[in-house]
Amino acid sequence: MRVLVIGAGAVGSAIARELASEEDVVEVLVSDTSGRALSALAESTPSKKLSSFQLSARDHDSMIPLLEKSDCVVVAMGNDGNPDLARLAVENDCHYVDLGASEHDEARLWGLDDIARGQGRWIVPGCGLAPGLVNMLCLHAVERFEDPQAAFIRVGAVPMDPKPPFEFSFSWSAEKVLDDYTGPVRLIENGIKTDCQPLTRLERISFGDRYDNLEAFCTAGGLASLPDRLEGRVQHLDLKTVRWPGHADRMRFLIGLGFAEDKSLDVRTHLTYRDVLVRRMRQRLGGHQDDVVLMRIAVQGRLDGRDQTLCFQMVEPARAELGISAMKYCTAIPAVVVALHLASGRAEGSGAAPPEGVVQGSVALDAFRARGLHIEESWHDGLLAVAQTL
Repeated sequence: MRVLVIGAGAVGSAIARELASEEDVVEVLVSDTSGRALSALAESTPSKKLSSFQLSARDHDSMIPLLEKSDCVVVAMGNDGNPDLARLAVENDCHYVDLGASEHDEARLWGLDDIARGQGRWIVPGCGLAPGLVNMLCLHAVERFEDPQAAFIRVGAVPMDPKPPFEFSFSWSAEKVLDDYTGPVRLIENGIKTDCQPLTRLERISFGDRYDNLEAFCTAGGLASLPDRLEGRVQHLDLKTVRWPGHADRMRFLIGLGFAEDKSLDVRTHLTYRDVLVRRMRQRLGGHQDDVVLMRIAVQGRLDGRDQTLCFQMVEPARAELGISAMKYCTAIPAVVVALHLASGRAEGSGAAPPEGVVQGSVALDAFRARGLHIEESWHDGLLAVAQTL
């Protein structure tokens, strides 16, 4: 197998390292516009399987030879231009995977379904942590019930040593954080898809003594197309992001003042309020910090004539030996699992679909665990609340 990774940042590098460690992968091609990022990857991953190419993903003429020799491409950079890359990939007999796209770009990706089917290839967006891993595990849990009733997802990364006032650091994208905090939140209530406001429906949740009394609140994007798949099958579905307490109130204050708006500061500049907020978030909340990814999925339903709850839980701290945050590692692993599944030819069919529609849940769970993610599974009598400590 040969896999192309576009983007040699922290997540792309983690994806490339994981792929290079796979026995059946003969070459990992990595492209990036930054020679420094490619050099850092080569120094941290002394593998003969790695081949680096300093070029832009927008340079389609240069990308085509790389796609032609690859079984799958993983896009691990900003989502601008993803639909164009996806079309280019399948037209050159290469499966396509990314970590998530904007709502507009996701709609364009679904619109490539016929082209992908015609080429016998898959387009699979949203293969990170959320969307991605949580969606695959949630659907896997739902399908194990005779009569599933509700599914609740709680997931987030929090710094191990939080600093005021936000008690938060991000390790992926300031723009993505703001999108999640300002976009419409899709969920299912009373069996029907609906929307709610982000940063609302606050609840308390604990993950043991060290991560006690955290907060969780609604954010956009994490469910991706899962509400479409589960509408009519469950009465309730939602996803809430986990943070240290007080974070949602502080972000609501900033956003309420208009600092997330795409409005110019004044007539003398093209900078918007959102541009300034993104820059300040990068300066004050960016950079490496040891973090921990916290995840709990609780699915309630009827099985064997009884009310039961199936829970998946993960407490995944950053590992010093990897040199990356827990969030970045937990984002990289699902993309690796999906890419290998496609590149190996194990995925049946073709078209455009989310990862939970391509990789069987039990297969994904085994693969996540095999790559070191500590995902615990437990069954409980009755309808256990997701915020209840396991």
